[in-house]
Amino acid sequence: MLFSGIPFLYYFLPAVVILYCLMPRKGKNGFLLLASLLFYAWGEPRYVLLMAASIVLFYTYGLAIERSHKKLWLTLSVLTGVLMLGVFKYADFAVENWNRLTGMSVPLLKLALPIGISFYTFQCVSYTVDVYRGQTAAQRSLLRFGTYVAMFPQLIAGPIVRYVDVAGALEDRKTDWEDFSDGMFGFLVGLGKKVLLANPLGQLTEVFRDCGEKSVLFCWLYAVAFTLHIYFDFSGYSDMAIGLGRIFGFRFPKNFDYPYISKSVSEFWRRWHMTLGGWFRDYVYIPMGGNRVGWGRWALNILTVWMLTGLWHGASWNFVAWGLLFAALLLIEKWVPGMSRLPVWLRRGYVLLTVVISFVIFNAGSLGQAGEDLAGMFGLRNLPAVNTVTLYYLRSYAVLLILGVVGATPLVRNLALRMENRLPAAFLRPVVAAALLLVCTAYLVDGSFNPFLYFRF
Repeated sequence: MLFSGIPFLYYFLPAVVILYCLMPRKGKNGFLLLASLLFYAWGEPRYVLLMAASIVLFYTYGLAIERSHKKLWLTLSVLTGVLMLGVFKYADFAVENWNRLTGMSVPLLKLALPIGISFYTFQCVSYTVDVYRGQTAAQRSLLRFGTYVAMFPQLIAGPIVRYVDVAGALEDRKTDWEDFSDGMFGFLVGLGKKVLLANPLGQLTEVFRDCGEKSVLFCWLYAVAFTLHIYFDFSGYSDMAIGLGRIFGFRFPKNFDYPYISKSVSEFWRRWHMTLGGWFRDYVYIPMGGNRVGWGRWALNILTVWMLTGLWHGASWNFVAWGLLFAALLLIEKWVPGMSRLPVWLRRGYVLLTVVISFVIFNAGSLGQAGEDLAGMFGLRNLPAVNTVTLYYLRSYAVLLILGVVGATPLVRNLALRMENRLPAAFLRPVVAAALLLVCTAYLVDGSFNPFLYFRF
């Protein structure tokens, strides 16, 4: 069930919110857990048992770590998380490469990837690590822990919420009108990003893939469209998740902060998918020694973390290449003197070019396709510079692309803040929210293109 689908918007969410508000305080966690399992079962009925098993296992690990043999139970918890991801996400990738390397024909498992497994597994592992470090007490209530793991607002696409961030709210919380209105407004802004910008930009990338008359300009048009598409798709979904969390009394961490205005690659990763970057920093990079080691070991730490970051997004060599590209760029930024003294426009241009190229690699079905796409962008495929097909789609999507570029900067946010200073927020926000809901509904009823990219991960 997609947040940006009619069944969720007009059936599931209203029913859950109304019943949640009617529940007594002691029953809210149980109801939210039940609603979350129903939400998950809508799309993945077979894997609800896997999630339930994860909840019970990591709940038990947390209690065991507090009592005795801490390192043993922590190791078991980490190995459990690795095994879950290994079996369901990476097993066939490993077998395919083994068969290719050895010429053998080991059969593939061909298991469907459970939706959201990368997110809730990371949350479970971070919980046991935090208990081991003494940063939080183990949760005594299986129901509360289950609510944390399965909570539907952030279950399938993040942000990656750490237990320490919501532990207090799991024990006791209340939602007032301000929480509800702010949460609903944030949800509808995210819905607008997803439906009105990400979806049509995604359609343009599909047009490019299906088109037999490509040009150099069309390759660049595709690259820019996908770069904008993935930002509005994922940040829009994150905004919806954060807004829903606020409605139910939880404060989820911010996940995006206008990454395309960054002046360095390291700044880009402080602004893009912030909860994932923070997770790898705190649970992988720093335990490996971080930057408190010699330069050779530090370079190895960077390469390892970014290879894992690439693999987290999917079991494919293009994701590995994508991660290692950023590792190389981060190392270059540290080693090349004077980059921070370059003009701001040049640094931002370098980051944007790098990010566009990286997302072409990211979205390719293979390294070969990535190479073809990049070769087309740089005139190495004997394509015309421009053709009539390209001009047609450029004219058709020009307004959308301009809106996307502007929307990926703080300009719209700053304008909205100025308007709120001149007009009462109590008047402006309901009008904007109603307009967004109306227009998005019309788009969803009329169109059928409504995928979510991060379901793949």
